[in-house]
Amino acid sequence: MQSHWLNKQNNDKLIIFFAGWSFDYKPFKFLNCEDFDVLMLYDYNNFDLPEIPQYKEYYLIAWSMGVFTAYQMRELLPQFKKKLAVNGTPFPVDDEFGIPQKPFLLTLRHAKTGLEGKFYQNIFEKSEEFERYKTTPVERTIDNREEELKTLYAKIKETDKTYETYYDKALVSSNDKIIPTKNQLNFWQDKAEILISGHFPYYNFTSWNEILCK
Repeated sequence: MQSHWLNKQNNDKLIIFFAGWSFDYKPFKFLNCEDFDVLMLYDYNNFDLPEIPQYKEYYLIAWSMGVFTAYQMRELLPQFKKKLAVNGTPFPVDDEFGIPQKPFLLTLRHAKTGLEGKFYQNIFEKSEEFERYKTTPVERTIDNREEELKTLYAKIKETDKTYETYYDKALVSSNDKIIPTKNQLNFWQDKAEILISGHFPYYNFTSWNEILCK
């Protein structure tokens, strides 16, 4: 697991952001951090959590595969004032609550081709969002991202399918082409708020605090 400080100004409040599969910090630098320090975690080729510094208040935002990863690491994480899941569930490969098994295995089998082609286009709802992404794209190698998906799936397969209530709220996009909206709503039910967006909803926001306040 890699970490990157999107903001570190010795504020009292820390947002810990668990990103989705294949991402790094580059596409998120535009979000205003305001009076939060923001620590981003990504690249789940291993599950070694970096040391978390001491803060007065902690907030969790987890996105996509990061929802699963943060939940798996919950006993190692600090106590959060709010825990927000964005377009993900603790069961990311699941016919009812996540990505159905068959399309996930196709993605896994053809991960390299997808990363070179349509995967990132499918992340976004609008073509102009994809064009914006291309100005600050992910810099990780395709081989690294391909291995990450294999590592995640190995972890998912060995995970017990039980859920202890953890997240306070979920943001679910209305046009998610990666994790079906219906399956996310099946899991979150009354904890879900619908966003008019694709799988990557962040261009609808200007700051991390705006996301937290949803």
